[in-house]
Amino acid sequence: MKELFYQPKWSSILANLNVSPPYIADFDSASAMLRATAAYLRGEDFPGLGITSPAVEPLFSLVNQLPRPLQEFIYTTGSANEGIPPERLKDTRIEVVAQWMVNQYPLKEYPAVAIGSSSGAMVHLYAALGIPWLPQTFLVPVKHPGLDPDEPKKYLEWGKKYAPAFLEANPEIVLHQMHDPNEDRLTSQGMTYFRVKRLRLGTAFERFIENSLPQGGTIFLVECQNSWPTTQVSERHIFQFGAVGGMNSQEFLYGSERVAEYIQRYHPSQQKWDAPEPDAESPEAEWGFRPELAEDVERFARERGYRVRRIVFDEPAYPSPFVAELYRWWYKQQKILTNRLLIESFVLLEPFWMLQTGSIPFWLTFNKQPSLDWLLDYLKSSQSYNEIYMMLFSHGVESVGLVSIEQWRAVLARAKEKGDFIGVDQDKYPRDFASMIRYYTDLKRTISQRYPLPEPLTLEQLDQFISEQGQQFPVRWLD
Repeated sequence: MKELFYQPKWSSILANLNVSPPYIADFDSASAMLRATAAYLRGEDFPGLGITSPAVEPLFSLVNQLPRPLQEFIYTTGSANEGIPPERLKDTRIEVVAQWMVNQYPLKEYPAVAIGSSSGAMVHLYAALGIPWLPQTFLVPVKHPGLDPDEPKKYLEWGKKYAPAFLEANPEIVLHQMHDPNEDRLTSQGMTYFRVKRLRLGTAFERFIENSLPQGGTIFLVECQNSWPTTQVSERHIFQFGAVGGMNSQEFLYGSERVAEYIQRYHPSQQKWDAPEPDAESPEAEWGFRPELAEDVERFARERGYRVRRIVFDEPAYPSPFVAELYRWWYKQQKILTNRLLIESFVLLEPFWMLQTGSIPFWLTFNKQPSLDWLLDYLKSSQSYNEIYMMLFSHGVESVGLVSIEQWRAVLARAKEKGDFIGVDQDKYPRDFASMIRYYTDLKRTISQRYPLPEPLTLEQLDQFISEQGQQFPVRWLD
């Protein structure tokens, strides 16, 4: 089946059969958030990130018990197996990916459609409104012959060799090649990250919107303004060293004491990374929004008679307080208690069970200090919670900026009655690979309260909340 997907004459047929293309990453933020949103709109939950059965939980738990070198080998090898051979890049088709994306959603009429940046917080807004979301960015993982994560210039040169054929086959995208030896040390040992950003809607997205959105309907443009220093490789190929996580771009590029300590675990004589010199500031590879797509959406909306509304924020987790307080406001109208906070982490999220358990969502970008600071800011300013639960993503490395399990435990202690982790083996974090499955199975076991799934929040209700409370949040709503 995989081999067929590389053949242009078969690719669209298989996409229409809802078989995911082999050249997209299943464990990427965009893929996971798309699957989670679509699953909810189909009336389904999101077990094992939508791709793994909970039945394999014992196998993941066994991996947790293995010696560290063997754990890292399995994690690295498993990640590399997601990658495609670089020689196959010329056979990839972005429109095939787009067709697969729209096929995740029920084909029916929606009051709005969202398109743009990834954000786990926004997934819960889409679920509340009952609307689909189409990502601008997704990840094509590409196998490489075992490059050293601490030599970023080699990744750039390697990408320079294989990117031209990929770009020639897909003129509607810009390639943001990303390399992050801090968060992605294990995964980047076997593959490189080709993050792709669409410059225009394309046929599949346009047809989906036309078939799903009545005239006068709303297209939400979701625009994360996060940016990063980059190096221009060619007209549509950008190289980004470092990424959103535990430190800023300047530390990646020019080093610090904690960077030196981290690198010296692997290369005792090395103090910092020898990174390509940046020559521009670009939308961040994973989260940032490229404005060319907005121009094409506005053109399409004018021609079809749709309304365009922009949702603009500076960091991927900035909508989290807005969405949390929106859920509180919405739940009160439905006579649902608003005293339970459920904290999600990166790709560990569950819109179906969030609503089924009557929990308030708060999504964190990652397991790093900026995410903890953002959560604490919210807890200090919001009404206190009786219960606080937390999912916690494990990426397998004691990287720069990692928040300790003790610090996360202190957050749970802020609950007035009960605070607990969901699916987390505290002794194994940040190598708790079984949490990729247990976040789902443990959630259902830990929170026993159930509510019927509500009728969707209306656009009028959303506007009412924005009018009453929207000014206090770092999210801009623009027509």
